[in-house]
Amino acid sequence: MLSVPRAAIFPTWDAWVDAMQIGSALFAAATTAESHVRCRIAHADRTLPANGSQWYVNPSTWLDAFYLAVVCREKDRITALCHVPMSLLRENGSRFEAHHYAWIEILRSYWLGGQDLVQKLISAIDCTDPQSVADPETVSKLLHPPMEMFHRFIRKDHTDFNQALTSALALHREYWTEEDRAHQISGLVALAPLAMVCMAYDAGVPVEIESDYLPAVLITRNWCGEFPT
Repeated sequence: MLSVPRAAIFPTWDAWVDAMQIGSALFAAATTAESHVRCRIAHADRTLPANGSQWYVNPSTWLDAFYLAVVCREKDRITALCHVPMSLLRENGSRFEAHHYAWIEILRSYWLGGQDLVQKLISAIDCTDPQSVADPETVSKLLHPPMEMFHRFIRKDHTDFNQALTSALALHREYWTEEDRAHQISGLVALAPLAMVCMAYDAGVPVEIESDYLPAVLITRNWCGEFPT
């Protein structure tokens, strides 16, 4: 049973919704065919100019926006993100590698009901081989673990899912407690594993691991529907 210790307060959920809205708005503004787009951000409807391809419209930002939308259970925003053209992500994605695009394709395929999901996932995991990537540490500790969790999730292997979660959290901690990263805010929450946990929780998978890296109030969606998003 998940408890809700530190994050069981409204400001936590509110802040995550704000971040989710901003992440989704970046891609709404980049993909709209109109001159402006209306987006809700921080409890207000705002008009943003269409801006097309920008430096931040890239695979990393897309993944963060997707994870945030999953955590906040924003189905329409997830669908909109999954319809962002891969060609748009590639325009500013020269520093990204095959595994980034393969992982995005898997998440899109899963959400939109595509075919050959398992085979695509196996191929994506193969792309994370430390000998074939530019930054083996980041890939092995941050990018590969959520793929393993997702693999166990779609196989409906509850025991292995929790084992993969335990490993993902240990690697997250190891990565973000390195001296040169220890004070970076990015390490406070394990965003990608958290998104995988939220998917699993909503599908009825028993989540047996508790961690400060996984705010329980976000997993159990305590505040979902409490205010317009």
